[in-house]
Amino acid sequence: MFRNCLPVASGVNTLTVMSKVHLETDRIILREWEDKDRTHFARMNGDPIIMQYLPRSLDEKASNHLIDKFQAHFKKHGYGLYAMERKEDGAFMGFTGLNTVDFKAHFTAPKDPATEIAWRLDYEYWGKGYASEAAQAVLDHGLNALELEEIFAFTVHDNTRTIALMEKVGMDKIEGGDFYYPTLPKSHPLGHFVLYHIEASS
Repeated sequence: MFRNCLPVASGVNTLTVMSKVHLETDRIILREWEDKDRTHFARMNGDPIIMQYLPRSLDEKASNHLIDKFQAHFKKHGYGLYAMERKEDGAFMGFTGLNTVDFKAHFTAPKDPATEIAWRLDYEYWGKGYASEAAQAVLDHGLNALELEEIFAFTVHDNTRTIALMEKVGMDKIEGGDFYYPTLPKSHPLGHFVLYHIEASS
């Protein structure tokens, strides 16, 4: 049973279930990861369509390691990259959430690390408004309940689908904020990133 239900924005609830934090929208539950998600997530991470703008696909071991990393972030920070579950049938959809940026760039600082919003959905759920619905809930939670001053988002410069989503949920491009992903050579076709952000209302 859900308990400690705290409204943080219209249509968005923060729910604690057996000490695990969830967000809920009209159609989606954003929750911590469960073992049942691993097979679905591994399939997603091996799909070249879904991984088009990422440097490489992931095998099952690497995919599971990523889930373990997500869960460790929850334990350390109390929030993270949530597994997305469709309410109507419990289907695993992918992930959306907040993450501490773990690389050095002009918008990060060692003592005050930047927080990013990120997402990855199975292509079955593309184009149906699920990503923006989940992302809006995450941004509302981050800026209001978590009281973050600023949330960033970044993607490959020609990833028009993700850029459109960033703008749809109210994020603004930082002019002059483009950067090259630190672990990729500048000549890499996926190395040039654009940077977006949203700030808390004063």
